[in-house]
Amino acid sequence: MNQTDLLEEILLLARKAGDAIMPIYAKDFNIEYKADQSPVTDADLAAHKVIVKGLKALTPDLPILSEESANIDWPTRQTWQEYWLVDPIDGTKEFIKKNGEFTVNIALIKNGKPILGVVHAPALNESYLAAEAIGAFKECGEARIELKVTEKANKGTINVVGSRSHPSPDLAAYLEQFDDVEMVPKGSSLKLCLVAEGQADIYPRLGPTSEWDTGAGHAIAAIAGAKVTQVDGSPLLYNQKESYLNPYFIVSRLAD
Repeated sequence: MNQTDLLEEILLLARKAGDAIMPIYAKDFNIEYKADQSPVTDADLAAHKVIVKGLKALTPDLPILSEESANIDWPTRQTWQEYWLVDPIDGTKEFIKKNGEFTVNIALIKNGKPILGVVHAPALNESYLAAEAIGAFKECGEARIELKVTEKANKGTINVVGSRSHPSPDLAAYLEQFDDVEMVPKGSSLKLCLVAEGQADIYPRLGPTSEWDTGAGHAIAAIAGAKVTQVDGSPLLYNQKESYLNPYFIVSRLAD
């Protein structure tokens, strides 16, 4: 299947997962906590089932790593050249707060790099999608617009998007390099997407994230033309080690 057709299928699958999420979102729901105290709801599990079933039907030979089935040992994952990276609900805390800023994330990783991604925000009726061979897009209702990052000079007011639920003590020190900063709070992978569409200039993530939190948004931001790197400027890569935790990273459209 070519990337154009595959991307459309993944968008449909993300929306199908969103359709499974929204009836649960609309009512009171059960919240449980994992060993690391991160919350999980019935909606996470419902979306996970929809996505895994759909991916297995689309690409039966590709492995799947989902936040809700992450117990895959490192010797097995080391052999993966290409695989699906899934977060059925990114921003579970936003989901619990019912502010709409949660997303369904599906990314295709090849040789450590996200080459295709969909971020779908079902409560906002917005979707972001990208594939290396095609480009990056935002879909809102019936309208689809292409996302192309324009570089911004590193001066004047810098719009910085940051986590709504995970404040970082290191962020204030990092932002001292800028003359004037305007903070834009946002939940989930929508932070990466805001840089992709030019609504934010930079997203410094100086706190913990897991690979499934970022894979799809990384694909969208990078394919749109943003820089996605570790703090030292080296590439942000996936499935390089046993831990699922990302290093700190920066998503930016600012000139060097």
